[in-house]
Amino acid sequence: MIDSVWPHQIRIPWETCGGRNHDAIHGFCRDERLSLCPRGHSVSRDAVHYVVFCFAEREHAERFKEHFGGEWFNRKAWNDEERAASMARKGLHKVRGRWVPISKSAGG
Repeated sequence: MIDSVWPHQIRIPWETCGGRNHDAIHGFCRDERLSLCPRGHSVSRDAVHYVVFCFAEREHAERFKEHFGGEWFNRKAWNDEERAASMARKGLHKVRGRWVPISKSAGG
């Protein structure tokens, strides 16, 4: 639901969003009348935790990003990258649409 109604998403490191910053972020979105989703979500990678702020309108996400920084977030790409990293940790990678052991893929 979030991805379909609020598809424009910005991720910000968790430590920059807490405490007073949380109030400042939500105050900015309220004052600027940005289309911020009332619910966000969080993701982690390499021991870094992120809060993902979701907007209905791209222009609103761009204004938010200009003001607070952060990076564009795409859940499908993120999930695909996470799956590839997880499989690599298991010694596998994708070849022609199949996950195969890294040592076996070198010969074709």
